[in-house]
Amino acid sequence: MDLTSWVILPLLLGSAGVYGLYKLLQKLRSGAYIQDAVVVITGATSGLGKECAKLFYEAGARLVLCGRNEERLEDLVRELSRMKIRSTPIHKPHKVIFDLSDVNTVASAAEQILHLVGRVDILINNAGISYRGTILDTNVSVDRMVMDTNYFGPVALTKALLPSMIKNRRGHIVAISSVQGKISIPFRSAYAASKHATQAFFDCLRAEMEPHDIDVTVVSPGYIQTNLSVNAVTGDGSKYGVMDKNTAEGRSAQEVARIVLSAVGERRKEVLVAGLVPTLAVYLRALAPKVFFSVMAARARKERKLKEA
Repeated sequence: MDLTSWVILPLLLGSAGVYGLYKLLQKLRSGAYIQDAVVVITGATSGLGKECAKLFYEAGARLVLCGRNEERLEDLVRELSRMKIRSTPIHKPHKVIFDLSDVNTVASAAEQILHLVGRVDILINNAGISYRGTILDTNVSVDRMVMDTNYFGPVALTKALLPSMIKNRRGHIVAISSVQGKISIPFRSAYAASKHATQAFFDCLRAEMEPHDIDVTVVSPGYIQTNLSVNAVTGDGSKYGVMDKNTAEGRSAQEVARIVLSAVGERRKEVLVAGLVPTLAVYLRALAPKVFFSVMAARARKERKLKEA
């Protein structure tokens, strides 16, 4: 027994030491990858985008903050400048104001970004809009609006910036998707469709960009404590205006932002940021689709009864 202890204990300690060293080296590489990198973040003025801006700024990135509201972008720049950061050299962020849902303005926004900073190392496609409603009561114009913001806008911006990345043989595209890019739940059709399209596009992009040394990361969160449900659109295009219970109980935006920062630094290809039930649902959809469809039908019946009540 004593001999076994003398053998096992050093092995355990040695393994822990090797693992700790590996994690330290991984963290150092991650920090070096992000420090001084030009990072473009869309939807930077609130929620996950704002928290990503804080963490990437703290990590020493050269930020380009994108959004529709100049005043809110300026407020964010002032908030970042007040952060006390000692260990890493920091850079004053740039601002680019444009509406991602207006695909016709995206090319000129990309030109402005390149004019300001010369290159883009990391693009974080974060901006998005959610939706609540029944398919029968939803105007096709709403489907188009959601698709323009969540899919066509990010695709257009990615395509506009890709040539410069390929020329520099350096680039990293990040798509903030959703668990609903993998599974669809009732009364979220427009949103889930846009995220399914996002998943497919960036999966294709990852394969096509491999010869150019350009990384693609898709992050698929579950519910996050943001105003996404409050700002969601309904079938007639009006605001939903309600904080969903699931959203209110979701992960904090700060926690998800840390996961995004880590995923980028480690150059991971895909990250599912979800609890046990949504994760099981993703696998259930693939392995037992009939069961999954029955569960979703039951969920639809339950939600419909709650609305009628």
